[in-house]
Amino acid sequence: MHYGLTCLILWLAVLDPGMGNIQAGGKDTLINSTFLGGPGRNVYGNRAPDRLELQWSLYLGEGETTLSRKAGNRTWKGCGWTGQPLLVETEDTLYIIQGAYDHHLKKIRASDGELIWQYAFDDVIKGTGTLYRPPGKDQLIILQGSRLGLNKYLDHPMITSYQAIDYHTGKALWKMNVPFFASYSRDVDGSALIVDSLAYLGLENGQFIVFDPRPEQAEIREGFLQPHILESHRLYALEDTRSHGLNLVTESSPCLLGNHIYITSGSGHVYGYHLETRQIDWDFITGSDMDGSPVVTSDSCLLVTLEKQHIPGKGGVMKLNPRKPPDSSCVEWFLPVGNAVVAEWKGGVIGSASVNDHTRPEGYPHITAISALDSFLYIIDYKKTQPCKVLGPDNSTWYSKPVVLDSVIIGPSISTPVVVGDKIIAAGYWGIYLFEYSPEGRLKRLDAQPFGCEATPVVHENKVYIGSRNGYLYCFGN
Repeated sequence: MHYGLTCLILWLAVLDPGMGNIQAGGKDTLINSTFLGGPGRNVYGNRAPDRLELQWSLYLGEGETTLSRKAGNRTWKGCGWTGQPLLVETEDTLYIIQGAYDHHLKKIRASDGELIWQYAFDDVIKGTGTLYRPPGKDQLIILQGSRLGLNKYLDHPMITSYQAIDYHTGKALWKMNVPFFASYSRDVDGSALIVDSLAYLGLENGQFIVFDPRPEQAEIREGFLQPHILESHRLYALEDTRSHGLNLVTESSPCLLGNHIYITSGSGHVYGYHLETRQIDWDFITGSDMDGSPVVTSDSCLLVTLEKQHIPGKGGVMKLNPRKPPDSSCVEWFLPVGNAVVAEWKGGVIGSASVNDHTRPEGYPHITAISALDSFLYIIDYKKTQPCKVLGPDNSTWYSKPVVLDSVIIGPSISTPVVVGDKIIAAGYWGIYLFEYSPEGRLKRLDAQPFGCEATPVVHENKVYIGSRNGYLYCFGN
């Protein structure tokens, strides 16, 4: 299929929630097939519950991971950032695909939390996978990343931190040896974006790769079966190695908007890759580490989140118009958030923004929700700005400020809140919260559960599924 036609079809999927998330084919229906639901990273579920009653819990386990030669190993429980469950319906039964800190990728029956199979990786699994259905085949493949490997370091010759697993059997189909570049990581946290039969993915080594995920296209390299990689593009400039050191990590997941794929980088760039020229031709510099994935809005803009790192100003959330040149003119608005020291972070927003575009009730504003390290959940009308200006992350450029409809304290958070209908589910280190918001954007707390979470929840048929750092995967709902 021609790339231009493909992009049109996928852009329609971004606009239409019926196309953008649930994908039927063969005996498997994909409900949540990748991080934040679809190519625009803006679909989170269909119907949210009115309360968070515990339906079941499953102990995911714990596992060791190696931080560095100097820091040694640590034991982590449950699952962490981004950790959003994938959902598949197979022959009228809903299943969860969940990566965990016990090193295992797990298939779980969603009705009762029964473990179906689990597959062992070389290290803890942090990020969310992507479900891939090869064209013309009744097969479903999980593309999943992990940390680089227990008791392994950056200079190890073999780091298979990205693998393809058969959904039905739980068996490995191929493994990718992620190479060593200037970045201090060879982990894979991002979720691949599928366009046609190709996958697009940012790796923590600072590279953006295009590869063919089909097992029959894999090839023997370094003694084992690896996917066929067509392209690799550097997601940092050479001068970034001076300002950021080795912190050139790309942890975000790419999104599709028109004929471009956009991705944020820890090097401080928002890059745009043109699907027809096969080149990066748009490069907006924030200067900050950006871990959150870019999110597509209904007015064809991008929402990007900024950590407070490598910048003199504050972190926060920014709306970009990629139809404009990649300079200050493309910034529609910027909302700085408070500085707050949490673990190794100094403030800003680690998770992604979310929007209500796919399930927005009639008469409600177009909102974005963010959970910040300063302990606030912010609700913003992303189509409106205030008369006042705010200083940008460089602490010298002035930008418009959006209309903040409401904010409420939920505790420090690196999770992404999800908006479904008139409900918002937000998680953080203090627990998981269920809010209702009014047509004016005012928040009303409906329920909460005291389980500290870094992962992002997913919502389906009045149920919320989320993993916690206490070791458990939970199902909450009516």
